[in-house]
Amino acid sequence: MRHARRNVQRIARFAAIGGLVCGGLMVSHAVASETSDDPKAPNAEMLAARTGQELVADLGTSRTAGSWIDAKGRPVVAVTDAEAAADVRGAGAVPKVVRYAMKDLRSATDTLKDAPKVAGTSWAMDYASNQVVVRADTTVSADEWDRLAKVAESLGKSVRMERIEGTFTPRVNGASPLFASAGRCSAGFNVTNGQANFILTAGHCGPVGTTWFSDQQGSQQVGATVSGSFPGGDFSLVQYSPGVDLSGADLVAVGDGQGIRIIGSADAAVGQKVFRSGSTTGLQSGEVTGLNATVNYPQGTVTGLIETTVCAEPGDSGGPMFANGLAMGITSGGNGDCQSGGTTFFQPVSKALDSLGVKLVTEPGAGDQASPSSGSTGNTGSANSGAGAAAPPGTSSTAPGGAVLPGGAGPGDTAPEGETDSVASALERVADFRSLGPGLFVIAGSLVALVALRIRSERGRRRYRNQYSQSWG
Repeated sequence: MRHARRNVQRIARFAAIGGLVCGGLMVSHAVASETSDDPKAPNAEMLAARTGQELVADLGTSRTAGSWIDAKGRPVVAVTDAEAAADVRGAGAVPKVVRYAMKDLRSATDTLKDAPKVAGTSWAMDYASNQVVVRADTTVSADEWDRLAKVAESLGKSVRMERIEGTFTPRVNGASPLFASAGRCSAGFNVTNGQANFILTAGHCGPVGTTWFSDQQGSQQVGATVSGSFPGGDFSLVQYSPGVDLSGADLVAVGDGQGIRIIGSADAAVGQKVFRSGSTTGLQSGEVTGLNATVNYPQGTVTGLIETTVCAEPGDSGGPMFANGLAMGITSGGNGDCQSGGTTFFQPVSKALDSLGVKLVTEPGAGDQASPSSGSTGNTGSANSGAGAAAPPGTSSTAPGGAVLPGGAGPGDTAPEGETDSVASALERVADFRSLGPGLFVIAGSLVALVALRIRSERGRRRYRNQYSQSWG
């Protein structure tokens, strides 16, 4: 009988402990769901990316070979020795011991860079395989492939070569909200130097002096290209013409009248999910597969790019790439399309901003000294597919075929739910008992049950000791 009572108590105790765990999970889920709308709160993927990048920076290029985010969302760091692996593991990341350090992979890319240029080729570091992957499109001849293969063979197993379908081209000459004689492109992010406002877009879209219009007839002037880099880099600044309205300048249009507020910039991480918006294909998503990529376009070589699986088509050039409300890249070029897929390369935003001496209009202090036409970064706005510079007064936010005029955003539009300035703070949401109540109730009930079981068990033990001591005496 006593054993049966013990079994019942043991089952009840396990049930109470299980209730504590379930209640904790319910509270965690409620907190996560209620605070995830705060665009300034980094999500798990961003935290994983930051952890990996910081570990690589701390351990150095002779002991690491990059970091990435695995399928489970964990930061993985390639290391060259057991001590570095222990450091990575102690920091809560996953170590992977590899043969080649970052300095070896960079040496391989330097050798490839010094070799004769072959248009239609690219290379980028594949951290997971610990190799530099060289890719050649269908325009590369057999002789050119053989010459490049000899260079790769001289570098050993640190280099891998692949053939791909399609051709590497800058994404110009399609339907686009920015029209010029040099081609058509998508606007990127709104930026400022404190005195004037600009559109940050791709450098290959047009040289300095190119005048851009929001309509194909050339009746609505947006601005002119005042600086940029291509080839080498792939970024440029289009200075707004006087009188252009920048309402909703901190939004990136994603289609269906929706916009995503950009709150800052960040560097991309391998394995990270990212989004791209362009006036031809709208909102698309994919994964970062490589950093510091080099692409040999027919027009010239561009280095330091982000390699992704996001699709793009002509007209998407210059459009923004972002994740978690952070600006990361500007669409440069690639191969394939949004039916068959392909590879798309992006100019990192951080490098472009530093080179041009500008800031996103959403960054602290960036808009404080801007002209009155810049508007407030707290304004709401939206646009259809395309990128997010402000539309000239009197123009529509949409163009024929669904293309968006520069910044198709207006003071009367609204951003998606969760992107407005009236969103409650994280602390206020956590304090909402309606969201946390069920979990807290389960925890409280489980604690009461555990205390009751403990008291009952102690009483039983005392009663048994008293009875045993009397019979023994």
